[in-house]
Amino acid sequence: MQSNNLPPSVKPNFIGGHFIKFRRQPTEFLTEMAKLGDISYFRIFKYPAYFLNHPDLIRDLLITSNSKFHKGRALQRAKGLLGEGLLTSEGKKHLKQRRMIQPAFHRGRIAEYAKAMVEYAEKMRDEWQDGEVRDIDHEMMKLTLQIVGKTLFSANVDDETDEVSNAMTSLIEMFNFLVIPFSEILEKLPIPPATKFKKSKETLDRVIYKIINERRKTGEDKGDLLSMLLMAQDEDDGSAMTDEQVRDEALTLFLAGHETTANAMTWTFYLLSQTPEKEAQLHEELDKVLSGKTPSMEDVPNLKYTEAVFAESMRLFPPAWAIGRLSIEEHKFGEYEIPVDALVLLSPYVTHRDKRFWENANEFIPERWFDQSIKEAGNKFIYFPFSKGVRSCIGESFAWMEGILLIATLCQKWKLNLESTQKIGLNPLMTLRPKFGMRMKIEKR
Repeated sequence: MQSNNLPPSVKPNFIGGHFIKFRRQPTEFLTEMAKLGDISYFRIFKYPAYFLNHPDLIRDLLITSNSKFHKGRALQRAKGLLGEGLLTSEGKKHLKQRRMIQPAFHRGRIAEYAKAMVEYAEKMRDEWQDGEVRDIDHEMMKLTLQIVGKTLFSANVDDETDEVSNAMTSLIEMFNFLVIPFSEILEKLPIPPATKFKKSKETLDRVIYKIINERRKTGEDKGDLLSMLLMAQDEDDGSAMTDEQVRDEALTLFLAGHETTANAMTWTFYLLSQTPEKEAQLHEELDKVLSGKTPSMEDVPNLKYTEAVFAESMRLFPPAWAIGRLSIEEHKFGEYEIPVDALVLLSPYVTHRDKRFWENANEFIPERWFDQSIKEAGNKFIYFPFSKGVRSCIGESFAWMEGILLIATLCQKWKLNLESTQKIGLNPLMTLRPKFGMRMKIEKR
């Protein structure tokens, strides 16, 4: 039962509570809510929602009391697309799936993935021409899609990259539609958003099932994630995974493995274009460490400034900009009782820019990561671009490696300048996308 003692809030609309304000500009809305205190309250129609913005509360939700919460409505509704994959499953099933998939992200395997990351980045680097303008948002989506196809599924998706990328984009854009109240009903109607969602899902299913069928025919163990999924056996009855179960896991990692990194890369190039002195420091490190040779995994420990650039980019523009949980038990945060079935939200975007925890919080300062390590900031729960705890991103080490190597490979040869007419805005969907794309002029260094 909900307590009458509610955290501070802003005035709701007569219809829908705070739904319209939240939906129109979610990052701005949560930034305003954070000004009310460490815990604030809002309402989405009849559903209570609580926003937490303090490291102690964040730790409590993600670590200490995580068993009292399930994934929020957004990811529950995502089951319509992702099925019972790692991102949407709960409890024992989630832990079982995570244990099964974890070996695909062990350090030894990531060393092999590094080669493919650089290979595809070099290919894109060599395709670019001096003086041309490209939408870097689209380019990074294409690049990371090729990499995840190759590294996790040993599949060449080059021929289908645009089709798959467009389908992924449509589904991400549909995400806001899926989480509105009554979307379960709207989804079944012959309206444009529902039709578009269905077609995009069919495109992805066709590509994923094609990859699965081809591997089942050969029976070859390529040592990748797909081989692990196909060979996996149930701990209880020894049965193998069905094609549908393999599809759910594969599609989840297909989506998560390229969408988030692509956005992080796009925002990184934007930030570098706005800070020429930081870009010059990056180029200086690349020239010194690489001496003109192709980057490799062995170079990563020496690319400290490159890592700091990537870390700072994800501080300011974390791809997973919000993290939602649904309470399955009553819980107390501070002095406030949280009822069952309440939404509890965190926002890396907001916490990463909180002036209490970050000096010059809204400025792009890669050097700050020389004074405080990424691990230290994570342990303080003031930096969590990959979430924390049992539901943290399984591909975090993969993403760090990929980000550093892609920046190094592309920036070794090119510098990117924002086109003068390019508008900048946030499009907070499932991930934090640029609202107007990111058209940039490519210039030879």
